[in-house]
Amino acid sequence: MAEGARPNVIWVFGDQHRAQSVGYAGDPNVCTPQIDRLAMEGLRLQGVAGCPLCCPYRGSLLSSRYPHQAVPGHEYRLSPELPTVAHAFREHGYHTGWFGKWHVDGHHERDGRGALHAVPRSRRGGFDEWLGYENNNSQYDCWVHGHRGAEEVAHERLPGYETDELTNLLLRYLRDRAADRQPFFAGLSVQPPHDPYVAPEAWATRHTPGRVVLRPNVPAIPRVVDQARRELAGYHAMIENLDHNLGRVRSALAELGLAAQTHLIFFSDHGDMHGSQGQFRKTSPWEESIRVPLVIGGVGLYGLGRGAAPALVNHVDLAPTSLGLCGLPVPAWMQGTDYSHRRLRGKAPVEEPDSAFLQLVVPTGHGHSTDRPWRGLVTRAGWKYVCLEHQAWLLFNLNEDPYEQANLAHNTAFATERRRLHERLRQWIAETGDEFALPTLD
Repeated sequence: MAEGARPNVIWVFGDQHRAQSVGYAGDPNVCTPQIDRLAMEGLRLQGVAGCPLCCPYRGSLLSSRYPHQAVPGHEYRLSPELPTVAHAFREHGYHTGWFGKWHVDGHHERDGRGALHAVPRSRRGGFDEWLGYENNNSQYDCWVHGHRGAEEVAHERLPGYETDELTNLLLRYLRDRAADRQPFFAGLSVQPPHDPYVAPEAWATRHTPGRVVLRPNVPAIPRVVDQARRELAGYHAMIENLDHNLGRVRSALAELGLAAQTHLIFFSDHGDMHGSQGQFRKTSPWEESIRVPLVIGGVGLYGLGRGAAPALVNHVDLAPTSLGLCGLPVPAWMQGTDYSHRRLRGKAPVEEPDSAFLQLVVPTGHGHSTDRPWRGLVTRAGWKYVCLEHQAWLLFNLNEDPYEQANLAHNTAFATERRRLHERLRQWIAETGDEFALPTLD
């Protein structure tokens, strides 16, 4: 990085991309050379979707506040009174840009298609440039609107596949930033690999349902297996297309002379069960739903932390970590932890939480979704504990049981561990100002 130059940050993330579905995690179904290269050169962290649902995760991502204080449920609005990560960067002279899915404006699909809903400028999170949409579930019929500086941009239909076209918008933005030399923070938020599982032909033809290798925790129930195979074929193709576009971003950074001063963070908002535990989609506390890929790469190859780290990075942590990577102070209103010391050698470490807090505050009522509120935690020591209201639900030792096949929540042989985790969960609820009716343990 040039002397005196301030680093940039780019978020690149898809929707419903689980941590297990990348090459570096050992998935035999996907070929992700760009993500894997970023992971090899950069730092792999334990990404957690503290609320495995689009709107709450995104509200917490932008505001660094937990869902019950930002966006508690599906189609709830992020208050325009809450500052966002864009405000924090702009306060220090950064240009800010957002491209793609937003999904925190509270639009209800019953009132019309989310892709054509107009998000007013006052509710676009304080970004200098914002070209996106509230929600869209049609990858070849993607519409964006927003603003570039003072100029308002009316709804326009993108001419091709969503991930490709939104990447084009980011690449144009990067060319502008290279020209004006202003440091920037930008987010590329694409809907794929969210269902429907549709990908361009070049990627779709690489995958067929019959060749999909299912995870060991997909039960041998014909309807579950058939749906999982069919949907995973498209899902894997979508991930490979996203991987290709990550490569386009990296190439553009190199061509524009920005690669040596830009942190590139790849992650997702939550996962997708795809038949594991007999479940589909999200909102469940199992690993396929709450774990997301998380890689911090970029800014050359030397003098930076690399490899894998055990840190559990939740949705509230990405904004403060991004600020920390740029040497900027984390504002007091952010609730998350700055993990930038894991990447920046020589930076003083902070006290990291021993666990990540998990929540489903408001169930969606959608099919294939958990229909009751729950709270839980996953620990760095490899334990997971989840409660329904007034009822212990799940307890897993992930070290010995990574596929969560042995629920220990009601096994008195593990009563001591359950009590310890129960008390830690109680502390999380109190520390974050949450309210939840935990069960009474004997």
